[in-house]
Amino acid sequence: MQNKEVAWSRLYPLKFIYIFIVLGLICGCEWSGGREASGETNEIGGSDQTIVRYTGAKSPVISTTYTARKELSLTFSGLGDKDTMNRILDQLDTYRIKATFFVPGMRVAEEPGIAKAILSRGHEIENNTLNRLDMTKLSYEQAYNEIRLSNEVIRKETGVTPRYLRTKSGDYNDDVRLAAAHNGLEAVVVYSLFLHNWQGESDEEKSEYVRKYINRGGIINIDAEENFNVVESISIFAQAANDIGYKFISLDELIEHGSTKKPLDQIKGYDAAKVNPDFENSEYKLIYDKETNKKEIALTFDDWGTDYTVTKILDILALYDVKATFFLRAKGVEANPNLARAMIEEGHDVANHSYSHPVVTTLTPTQLQEDVVKAHQVITEAIQQQPTMLFRPPTGEIDDRTAKAISAIGYPDIALYDVTTFDWDSNNSAEDIVNSVLEQTQNGSVILLHMLDDIHTIEALPIAIERLKKQGYTFVKMADLIGS
Repeated sequence: MQNKEVAWSRLYPLKFIYIFIVLGLICGCEWSGGREASGETNEIGGSDQTIVRYTGAKSPVISTTYTARKELSLTFSGLGDKDTMNRILDQLDTYRIKATFFVPGMRVAEEPGIAKAILSRGHEIENNTLNRLDMTKLSYEQAYNEIRLSNEVIRKETGVTPRYLRTKSGDYNDDVRLAAAHNGLEAVVVYSLFLHNWQGESDEEKSEYVRKYINRGGIINIDAEENFNVVESISIFAQAANDIGYKFISLDELIEHGSTKKPLDQIKGYDAAKVNPDFENSEYKLIYDKETNKKEIALTFDDWGTDYTVTKILDILALYDVKATFFLRAKGVEANPNLARAMIEEGHDVANHSYSHPVVTTLTPTQLQEDVVKAHQVITEAIQQQPTMLFRPPTGEIDDRTAKAISAIGYPDIALYDVTTFDWDSNNSAEDIVNSVLEQTQNGSVILLHMLDDIHTIEALPIAIERLKKQGYTFVKMADLIGS
């Protein structure tokens, strides 16, 4: 990968003189990367001062925002040459994307016209440090000046005062966060996905990769200087977002739309599940279905998937006004809590399907209880409320001892099913899945489906719902069906 960091020795003489004058007029101080901090005095704001370490709170770090909205942000780091940047801006216009550019102060001093063009097209500009050095290896004074000087160059050349900081690599330490706060920056922004140069992937492989890893509330980062496929990648991201039904918005708007999560111990019901070694006499219920004369059935989904798969399922359920119950593998929830929250906000129930998806009969009681309690806590924190207190064992395998161990921690209702389609097997077609559902469903049935990627459940789901409704069935959440 070509190194495009700006160095004084590579600047054209006229540009060198211009940048030197700009920085001198702004601050009258040395470039922070040019010397080691040693307690010397720097001229800040035109007067000699010693930089004193900030004693306030560090700037928070943001890699994604907590939101159930179908929104995410496209951001760029660095400032490419004029031709590249114009092509980036034209491509963003084509797809009606408003992006956020983290620009280095030195490049803005070199090419102020590019920075102004970014703003004139309706995009945001933020701070990418002065020289894009490794900020984690600088002293506090150096880090402070890298941020401050970049802020001042950007402000002088564009009139914009940055609110957020990103380092070149996204790496940071406490000094960087503290120096960011010292300079009045609201957050250190990293990313949920950093797209590097492609390595010979086909167009289909590129699309599948992007679609797999974008998520609602996510912050995508592309390096505008070092990513040789930066222009091409915009169209891939635009298509992937369109396929899921997500919209790109500016970073500032995304952060504004995000919610603040309460700590786990402040959420009612977080401790409804606790490890309990005294389980031998615990009582439990294995629930497969509901005996009823009503044509009511429960639609349930197990495990976890990407935003593409889960959002498609949620969209289908919304289209047919069906409420379902999702049994979540909490390790997936931990990585993407926004999807779990989206299920709640769309009126569905969320329940426990373990943390690591083990066959529960292969674990010791202690291992099992710790896994299920951890899942309860992860899900609770993700959805910011107590989940529905049903537990479904992965693979459906359960025995008396494991059922007692699960019951003792606070999950006496073991939620099983009477309709299974083996939809988790990609060899089963949509038609196979639909036929299995229709053949087995009766009054009070609990239907098991999965939200895994690369299976045919999404194709089968609308057909199955339509046909079951034509047969007079109504869909209710499992807890409502069984009266839990």
